[in-house]
Amino acid sequence: MAGADSPSAALRRRDLCARGIRLAGKMRSDVVDLLDAYVERQGLDASVSVAAVEGVPLAAVERWDEQTGTQRLLENLAAYRAFRGLLAQMLEEQQEQLGEADTALGQALAAVLLQVSAFAYHLEELLQLESRGPPSDEEDGPPPRPQGIFEQKLRGLGVLRELAQWAVRSARDLRQLAKPGPGTGLAPSPAESP
Repeated sequence: MAGADSPSAALRRRDLCARGIRLAGKMRSDVVDLLDAYVERQGLDASVSVAAVEGVPLAAVERWDEQTGTQRLLENLAAYRAFRGLLAQMLEEQQEQLGEADTALGQALAAVLLQVSAFAYHLEELLQLESRGPPSDEEDGPPPRPQGIFEQKLRGLGVLRELAQWAVRSARDLRQLAKPGPGTGLAPSPAESP
């Protein structure tokens, strides 16, 4: 872990965390806009309650403050890899249901899918910096597809809501990771020690 302790590695980590926080903020803003458009175009009630959806990682975590920086990054990476598959499936379903009739929603979904992919790559960079390469991207196969169109719409709503929550959690995790010292899972560099 000597590479992670050098001053240049600490600066790079802080820079990557700051960029990640900006990416997460932009992603959350875009997901919230997409969520509004999705609800409207799918004819859903914005206040409808959606139970936990199979395959959708939950942003809530018990004992968040006890996690190391590496644990936070690994959980984030696993979540964004899952969201990548879920959003790709939503995009495919959207095209099947509406075809070319609603290109704006399809484009917004595709844009968020790109952001999620870019964010996953960003997290992989942070893990590399910690001298811990990211786990392999072996997928368990595509997430299960809901049977009916209404179930697909509700699942999509659940996916977008949880993704918005993950963007908030990711920014929080990256802020914690950017701090040197105990609790981050990363050792401060000698220049940062008191």
